[in-house]
Amino acid sequence: MKYRTIGADPARRREVSVLSLGAMLFGTVTDEKTSFAILDRYVEAGGTFVDTSDNYAFWVNGTVGGESETLLGNWRRSRGIGDEIVIATKLGAAPLAPGTGYIDNPEGLSAAAIRAAVEGSKARLGVERLDVLYAHIPDPKVELAQTVREFGALVEEGTVGLLGVSNHWAWQVERARAIARAEGLAGYEVLQYQHSYLRHRTDLAGELSPDGVCATADGNLLSMVRAERDLTLVAYSPLLGGAYVRGDKPLGAGHDHGSREARLTALREVAESSGATVNQVVLAWMLGADVPAVPLVGASSVAQLEESLGAVDLELTEEERARLNAA
Repeated sequence: MKYRTIGADPARRREVSVLSLGAMLFGTVTDEKTSFAILDRYVEAGGTFVDTSDNYAFWVNGTVGGESETLLGNWRRSRGIGDEIVIATKLGAAPLAPGTGYIDNPEGLSAAAIRAAVEGSKARLGVERLDVLYAHIPDPKVELAQTVREFGALVEEGTVGLLGVSNHWAWQVERARAIARAEGLAGYEVLQYQHSYLRHRTDLAGELSPDGVCATADGNLLSMVRAERDLTLVAYSPLLGGAYVRGDKPLGAGHDHGSREARLTALREVAESSGATVNQVVLAWMLGADVPAVPLVGASSVAQLEESLGAVDLELTEEERARLNAA
C-alpha cells in the first residue's frame, strides 16, 4: 500500500492509504459476513481510509439510512479497531422519514441538523470523534455561513478532525472556505466528487441543480485542487459502477461526448501493453495524474477488492500515460 497526507494543520492532518474503501452498501445489499471479509482484507493490505454516510443505504429497504455506519461500528468493536483506521462520514442528505429521499426531504445543513446528525453518526460508529466529516449535498435553505460556523465549532471542540464537502458547486466550496478563513475557523479540506478517466458531461441538468451536474469534478473543481495544495480530491465511482468492462451496465448519456470512444480505445490498449485490467489502468491513471485523486472504490466481494488493490503498484509508463491523456 502507498499513503498520502490529508489536511494541512499538523495537529489534525492524517496519513491515509491512497485507495479508499467505500462502505455504502455494507449492511444492506452486502451482508455482514461479506462486508467484514472485505474490510478485513482491505486492512490486511494496508488500507486505512474507509468511507460511509449517515444516509447509506436508505434506498435499499425504505429506512432513513445508518445501516452502513452501524455495520462499521460493529466491525470496529469486533476487531478492536482504533484510530489507525480513518473513517469518513457525511451528513445533510439523510431523508427525514421513511419513503422520502434527499431531494424532497433531506435533513439539511442547519446548525441543529448538523448537531443531531453528528451525534447519530458517533453512536452508530461507536466513536467519540469523527475523523472526517463531509457536507454531503448543498442545502439552499441554509446560509453557507451557518454551516461553516457549525462545522468549525465541531473541529474546535475536538468532535471532528477534518472537514470535507461533496456534490457542491466549486463556487460554493470556495465561498465556504473564504468564510472559514475570514473567521479563523477550520474549513473544507477534503473534496469528494464523482471523477474518473471518462469525464461526466456537465451540460445536462442534474438532480441537485437545473444548471448542470454539480456532483462531478469539472474543470473548475480540478483547477481549484491543482491551485490549492491543502485540498485533497476523493473520487467516488471511479470505475463507473462497472461500466468500463460490463456489458450489462452500459455508459449512459452522461458520458456520451466526443472523446468517449477514443478514450475507451486508449484504455484497452494500455491495459494490453501493461498487462493490467482496464479497471486497474483507470485507477492507476487517477493515482498518478497531474491532479492526483484518492479513488474511492466499492466492492461486493473480496475478489473485486483484490483487483482494485492491484492498481496501487501499477506504474504506467510515460508513453502509456501520454496515450491516455492524448485521447
